[in-house]
Amino acid sequence: MRYATRAEAGRRLARSAEHLRGTHPVVLALPRGGIPVARELASALGAPLDVLVVRKLGVPWHPELAMGAIAEGDPAGDPPLFRVLNDEVVRRGRIAPESIENIQLRETAELVRRAEVLRAGRPRLPLAGRTAVLVDDGIATGATAAVACTAARAAGAARVVLAVPVASPEAVARVRRVADEVICPWTPSDTDSVGAAYHDFHQLDDAEAHRLLHSLPNSAE
Repeated sequence: MRYATRAEAGRRLARSAEHLRGTHPVVLALPRGGIPVARELASALGAPLDVLVVRKLGVPWHPELAMGAIAEGDPAGDPPLFRVLNDEVVRRGRIAPESIENIQLRETAELVRRAEVLRAGRPRLPLAGRTAVLVDDGIATGATAAVACTAARAAGAARVVLAVPVASPEAVARVRRVADEVICPWTPSDTDSVGAAYHDFHQLDDAEAHRLLHSLPNSAE
């Protein structure tokens, strides 16, 4: 089983998430790769679409390996950012606190830039009392998804759901500790990466991500 594109994955994911239709959901894409998936899910559910910007904190000598992640905080509250660290990765790598802080500063700047570009001045959708459905194109370690769930709950979501087309069993288990529900139709144990689950896994640029995010009639609700 492989998905042709992220859009196809989103349509398949929507079949597994049909039960969310009556829960007053807000679909939150984790950019950039989660946006095409989330667009299809939001369209199927008739739900508004927004982003929740997260950034992986990569190990200094192996940036693809997550030692943690940061996510946008509640714009009306405190803290402005949420951070989750993988203590085991930090401990095994003997990563110094100052190295973590330096990487967080760099990733915070990119998080702020990306949020401004993607929303283009639009306010964030309120989550208070609603079901926040967090969507990515897949999760490998679960670090970014976990911090996104924490941020959505802190912003007042009554229920937090993670919906992804593909994930490792370990990542699903990790996110279930912080989410009310995890929807994932495919949890292969032998996949090397999220990209291996797709025929087309091209890198989205800001322009494509912005276009997809703003192309739904109800995306600003």
